[in-house]
This record gives sequence, structure tokens and C-alpha cells, in this order.
Amino acid sequence: MQFALKTDKGKVRQHNEDSGGVFTKGEHFLALIADGMGGHKAGDVASLKAIQHFETAWSSITDDVLEKPIKAEEWLVKTVSEANKALYEYAQTHTDCSGMGTTLAGALCTPSFVTFMHIGDSRVYYYSENKLTLKTEDHTLVNELVRSGQLTEDEAENHPRKNVILRALGTEMDIDVDIESISWGEGDHILLCSDGLSNKVSKQMMETIIQDETLSLDQQADQLIQLANEAGGEDNITIGIVAYRLPSKEFAT
Repeated sequence: MQFALKTDKGKVRQHNEDSGGVFTKGEHFLALIADGMGGHKAGDVASLKAIQHFETAWSSITDDVLEKPIKAEEWLVKTVSEANKALYEYAQTHTDCSGMGTTLAGALCTPSFVTFMHIGDSRVYYYSENKLTLKTEDHTLVNELVRSGQLTEDEAENHPRKNVILRALGTEMDIDVDIESISWGEGDHILLCSDGLSNKVSKQMMETIIQDETLSLDQQADQLIQLANEAGGEDNITIGIVAYRLPSKEFAT
């Protein structure tokens, strides 16, 4: 497997409150994107602490967790709960970080399956057979209004409360996380992104770039960031791409 991770503060924001990480263990990958929120610099703290918590947990993960999807899902739920508690308690004891929180989107990738998880409006897309599919559903007020039929998708695009998040890591004592596992194989990709990308670049354009095999994963991420900035770049932009690519086979002559 191969990966790329890129982040950019965009063209308007003074600070980058996004964080990301890709951590490896043999053939296994854990890719994460976090978009922080809160008072001055508190968003930076929340997103970074969330990624660091997972990095520490990943460093001591056991092989049996990575053998079956159910074990991976249990580990993710447990780690999310622990990270949420750590962030919540930190915010309670540091007044400058009061009310801080972060979105979180991730993919635990093994050679036989991938497990997606997310909280908030950072997204996970899955690319397979020349098609990019959104695998997560935003935990936002506007998305709930669309689901209940009170708004159309077109109306939601420019709604003034589009960025109101209903679920975030670290804002309450308990947290629910959406999790799904699927099988995957050669040529498939996982695309993680903060809403700085998804609010500015269409799924069709993302698909076009991921389809372009002449581009390296780093170049794909760079092009996506460039498109988001060309469309205004009002938000931080963070992108993680993991590609299922087997090593080239060498044949004896």
C-alpha cells in the first residue's frame, strides 16, 4: 500500500486547525484526518491531541486486532472513547481550551479489509472500479434537515448554518462514532478530507483526479488542494490518500 498526506491553511484563515496522520505497522495502515474547532488556537489543540492519541494507541496495537473487521471495529470504538474522554477532560482543566472539539475521519487498512470511521463533517471516500463513493454521512444540522425532508440538497449547499456540527470529539463526556468495514483490493483508494476540500471541490472532480494514474498520490493531493484554493480557499484543507497497490513483481529471466 502507498499513501499521501497533505494539509494547507487555505487562502483566508490565519491558522491551520486541521491535523492528520498516517501510521503503519507492516502491511497495515491507519490514516486519520481531524478538523479542530473552538476558541483561539483551541481547535489546533483538539485536532492535534486526537491524532496523537491514536498514534500512541496504534504503537501498541496487537496483531490479533488486525486479523478481523470485528476486532478492528472494537479497537476503534475503544480508542475513540478514550480520545474523547482525554480531550473533554483537558478542556475542563484548561480555560483557554474550553469548548474545544474536533471532527475525526479515519480508515484502518489491512490487505484484506478496510474499516472506516468518522465523527463530524470530515469525510471518507472510497474509490473502486473507476468510481468514487462517499462512505460517510455528515453529522451536521443541515444534513439532518436534508434527511428529514426540510431542505433539498441544493438548498443545503448555500445554507447559512451549513457548518453547524452536531457531533464532535471532545465536546461531551460520551461520543458515538460511525463505523463500517468492507473488503478491498488492488487499485482501490481511500480518500480522507476535511470540509475545506468537500465544500469546494465536487465529487466528480475528486474522482477525475483519483482516476489519473499518471499522477503520484502526492500530486493528486496537491491538485485537490489547489482546486479548493482556486475556489476560494476559505477553510483549512487536509487530505489523506491510501492506495492499495501491490509491489511490482520481478520475474527471473
